Amino acid sequence: MNTKLHAVGDGAGRPIRLHLTAGQTSDYKGAEVLLPDLPAARVVIADRGYDSNKVRKTVTDQNIEACIPSRKTRKKKIPYSTRTYRKRHKVENLFAKLKDWRRIAMRYDRCASIFKSAIYIAATVIFWL
Repeated sequence: MNTKLHAVGDGAGRPIRLHLTAGQTSDYKGAEVLLPDLPAARVVIADRGYDSNKVRKTVTDQNIEACIPSRKTRKKKIPYSTRTYRKRHKVENLFAKLKDWRRIAMRYDRCASIFKSAIYIAATVIFWL
């Protein structure tokens, strides 16, 4: 059993929205769920797994700048701000803090809905209490 956790975080690195997909599912599928109704923001910072024209269009249609490095296979590279991209570590720290909870790191729950509930509980305790 393998899963991917997709997250939208605020500037302080706290989770705002979380979405769970199957491990073999593309990152684009997670983006389709999370990106259409983003909270007010100036920039979306994502890793190159989210680099697609559709994701970029969804973000720019909301008047938000996309800071996403181009995939290595993209023929024409799209420029991005490396200075802004450095702030992505806050989201990586979000995942690291969630994985401090052994139940989440080892994925003891077989059912995806129970696993997602455990993630929500951990995120609430870690970031919002």
